[in-house]
Amino acid sequence: YKMAGDSSFPDVDTDGSEKSEEMEIVVNVGGVRQVFYGDNLNQYPETRLAELVNCLSGGYDSIFSLCDDYDPGKREFYFDRDPDAFKCIIDVYYFGEIHMKKGICPICFKNEMEFWKVDLQFLDDCCKAHLSEKKEELEEIARRVQLILDDLGVDASESRWKKCQKCIWKFLEKPESSYPARVIAVLSFLFILISSVVMCVGTIPDLQVVDAEGNRMEHPTLDSIETACIGWFTVEYMLRLISSPNKLHFAFSFMNIVDVLAILPFYVSLTLTHLGAKLMELSNVQQAVQALRIMRIARIFKLARHSSGLQTLTYALKRSFKELGLLLMYLAVGIFVFSALGYTMEQSHPETLFKSIPQSFWWAIITMTTVGYGDIYPKTTLGKLNAAISFLCGVIAIALPIHPIINNFVRYYNKQRVLETAAKHELELMELNCAEGKAAGSRNELEDLSREGKEGPFYSSRIKVSHSDTFIHLLSEEKHHRTRLQSCK
Repeated sequence: YKMAGDSSFPDVDTDGSEKSEEMEIVVNVGGVRQVFYGDNLNQYPETRLAELVNCLSGGYDSIFSLCDDYDPGKREFYFDRDPDAFKCIIDVYYFGEIHMKKGICPICFKNEMEFWKVDLQFLDDCCKAHLSEKKEELEEIARRVQLILDDLGVDASESRWKKCQKCIWKFLEKPESSYPARVIAVLSFLFILISSVVMCVGTIPDLQVVDAEGNRMEHPTLDSIETACIGWFTVEYMLRLISSPNKLHFAFSFMNIVDVLAILPFYVSLTLTHLGAKLMELSNVQQAVQALRIMRIARIFKLARHSSGLQTLTYALKRSFKELGLLLMYLAVGIFVFSALGYTMEQSHPETLFKSIPQSFWWAIITMTTVGYGDIYPKTTLGKLNAAISFLCGVIAIALPIHPIINNFVRYYNKQRVLETAAKHELELMELNCAEGKAAGSRNELEDLSREGKEGPFYSSRIKVSHSDTFIHLLSEEKHHRTRLQSCK
């Protein structure tokens, strides 16, 4: 075929003898030819293909505003676009809805739909969910890159105190930022382990000492180690609070609440020990101190701050509330049914251990969860048969929701690794572009993306995806033109 700038093109047929409804046009997308009829395309007159039907009367300027090239002899329109995505998009003219083929990047598919001027409302709900998930992933990558750029950037207008706050925050919250920060993270992890071990070892009777009143108490050496650990936790928490960019958000963050619960019992018990005896009886003070010391177990949750595996597990459980709810519902129904049956069947035995249905709940719980303490057990034949059925049903009820929970864990864990790799890849690309003098406005692009993600557009047109469905190009405004077929395989 001939190029668009060739002056030897024959004149376009403008006699209007052929009605647009009966017109047949040929569309060549990436080497794949498709034949369409006007009556099908005119169902959606605002789409690009429908505009092709009526563009012939407008001359070559009208034609080349819609396509990349045109062959007047064959009446064939050429597009340098993704043929796989196009095959899915044309379903709207025949079925009224669109489904994405497996293996096509959702963001690229959205861009293809925008090029063909097909509204996103024709995309099926299942594909919309996939597109929304991919959009969130790319926004997360942009957010991570923005955080790294913020850490690397130096604002000359900031005061010395602001710069000091930022350095302390990086030092305590970002172990990957420097070698000393990694050392501090390791020390914090060790203090958590030491504090937990001391809490457990302090309960061994042979390591305890007897005070003047004859009461057992922790060994003074262990008490000193405990005090040193609490001192470290206190200094660490106060420094992080002082240097945090948003102190209100910091104070109400779940992990920071855990930090407070791990520190607070020590100071409250210390206050009660020295001042409480004057206000209440000594026995009440000791009971209150003992109760507060039990709260020290909260510090073991501080390990989640240094363990991505624990964080992933927590997120997987949050995403699995529906499955966990089903599990509890299955067990609740089974416990009620089998405890009632067990109580009824065991009433004929003179030495029955099933005194009431509420008491039988305990037996049903330990049986369906296959724990089986043996403190309550059936003695009749029917009761034993009921017990056998109950623990078989318990195994099935517990096994059914486990697979979705495991899938949520694996999916989130793999997703975090991919996002982390993609963020590093994006930074490497930005460094390469900066070296070539092509990425002077990258940081502004990320700031615009953050604002646009909150203020309206489904996704910023400045981010283009290529090569993989987790890799984004931060392109400037003049580089938004697609050159070749770009799709994520």
